[in-house]
Amino acid sequence: MPTDQIALWIKIVYTLFICVLVPVYWVQYGPSNFLWFSDIALFVTAAALWLESSLLVSMMALSVLVLETFWIVDFIIGLFAGSSVIGLSAYMFDSKISLPIRALSLFHVILPLLLVWLLYRFRYDTRALVAQTLLAWVALPASYFLTKPSENINWVYGPGGGPQKWMPAPLYLVLLMLAFPLVLYLPTHFLLKKLFH
Repeated sequence: MPTDQIALWIKIVYTLFICVLVPVYWVQYGPSNFLWFSDIALFVTAAALWLESSLLVSMMALSVLVLETFWIVDFIIGLFAGSSVIGLSAYMFDSKISLPIRALSLFHVILPLLLVWLLYRFRYDTRALVAQTLLAWVALPASYFLTKPSENINWVYGPGGGPQKWMPAPLYLVLLMLAFPLVLYLPTHFLLKKLFH
C-alpha cells in the first residue's frame, strides 16, 4: 500500500485523544481498566494508523466490532430509556461519574466506525484470526490474574456484572478463551473477509 494513505491530522488527533484519555482513566478507573478489549483496541488502532497496518486494523475489527455495536445499541436505547438495558454502557448513566469522564467513553461510538473505514482503505488481512486469537489468549488470562473479581474485566469471572458460581473459575476461563475465537472471531472473520478482502 502507498505510504501516507491516512492523513497526518487524523493520526495526530487520534493520538492526542489517547494522551488525554490515559491519565484520566488511570485516575478514575485504575490501570487494570486498560485490559478491556475496547481499550486494547483503542491503543492498537493508534499503532495501526501510524504504521498503516492492515493486520492490526483487521485484528482490532475482529476483536471489537461486534461488541462495540452492542455497546452503541445499548447506549442509544439507554438515552431514551434513561438507563442501560444490556449493561454494557451502564456507567454512561451513572451520575457519580463526571460528565467529562463519561464523554471520553464516546470513543466506543467512533472506534468501530474508524475501523470499518480503515478496513475499506486497507482491506481485511486474513492473518488477523490467528493473531487476534493469540492476543486474546494473552489478554484474558492477564485480566483474570491481574485484576479483581469485582472488576470482571473482559468477563473473565462471569458473564455480566459479577463472578459466576456454576463451575470452577479456571474452567470458566478456559471456556471463555475458546468462546472468543469460535463464537465471536470466526463468524466475524468470514463476514469481514467477504466484505473487505
